[in-house]
Amino acid sequence: MDITRRLTLVTAALALGGLVSLPAYAADPAPAKVGLVMKSLANEFFRTMEDGAKAHQKANAKTYTLIANGIKNETDTAAQIKMVEQMVAQRVDAIVIAPADSKALVPALKAAADKGVLIVNIDNQLDAAALADKQFKVPFVGPDNRVGARLVGDYLAKSLKAGDKVGILEGVSTTFNAQQRTLGFQDAMKAAGITVVGVQSADWEIDKGNTVAAGMMREHPDLRALLAGNDSMAIGAVAAVKAANKTGKVLVVGYDNISAVKPMLADGRMLATADQYGAKQAVFGIETALKALQAKQKQADMPAQVKTDVVLVTKGGK
Repeated sequence: MDITRRLTLVTAALALGGLVSLPAYAADPAPAKVGLVMKSLANEFFRTMEDGAKAHQKANAKTYTLIANGIKNETDTAAQIKMVEQMVAQRVDAIVIAPADSKALVPALKAAADKGVLIVNIDNQLDAAALADKQFKVPFVGPDNRVGARLVGDYLAKSLKAGDKVGILEGVSTTFNAQQRTLGFQDAMKAAGITVVGVQSADWEIDKGNTVAAGMMREHPDLRALLAGNDSMAIGAVAAVKAANKTGKVLVVGYDNISAVKPMLADGRMLATADQYGAKQAVFGIETALKALQAKQKQADMPAQVKTDVVLVTKGGK
C-alpha cells in the first residue's frame, strides 16, 4: 500500500468518526543474548569449549549474541557467582553454565531464573538436593561422567591384574562430575579385583596433580596406576611418574582428550582418556537454550536432561 492511499484511508475513517486498523509491519526480532559461564580458562578443555561456542555464534550471528567468561582457577566459586550476577545485569536472555561447585551456584542461578533468565547446566551437573530445596528445575546437557570413566577404567584394567594397587586423582570434590568420574573408576577397579589405595583431590589442576601423584607413589611404592579425573591432573601425574623414574611401571589415564595429551597417548606416557567433545559442550547447551527461547518455554518446562556422547580414546585414537 503506497503512503498516499494509506493516508487517504486514515483521513476518511476519521472523517466518518470511526476507527481503522492498519496492517502491522513487524520488525525482525532482536537476536537473543546468551551468557556462557565456564570454569577455569587456564584449563585447555574450557578454552576449547569457548572457541567452539564463539565459532557457533559467528555462524548464527542473526540468531544470538554471546557473552562468554570464565574464572581464573577451578575453585573460585565466588568469582563465578559474580559473573552470573553481572550477566543478569547485562540483561541476557539465557545463561549456560559449567558450575565450579554443584551446590554453591544454585542460589545465584535461582535468583537469575526468578528474573526471567533461562538457565542451562553443562559439564558439571548441579546438585539435585540443592535444586529441590529451591524448587528449581535446570536441564543438564552433557555426558554420563560415570559411564565415561568406567570406559577408561575398564581399558586400564586390561593392563593390570587382580590385586594390583592404584590411586585416583579426583577433581574438586564438591563437584558432581568429579564424584561421578571417581565412581566410574571405582566401578571398573572393583570389577577387575584391583585395589584402590586412595582417592585424593587435586582440584583439576596440573601442579596439584603432580603433587598428589608424587605423594601417592611415595606412600605406595608398589603402585601400578594413577587414574586422573581430568587430563590436566593426568599431565601432572605423568610428570610425577617421570620424576620417580617409573615411566612404564606406573600407568596413567585421564579424562577430556585435550590436545596436550595426544603426544602422551602416542608414546605411551598416558594409556587412555575419554573424549566428551569439549568443543561442542557449550554449543549443545546454547542450542538447548535457544530452542527454549524460541518456543517461549518457561524454566520448569525445559527437559530435565539432554545426553551427549562420551567415548574412549587410546593410542592411535582421534
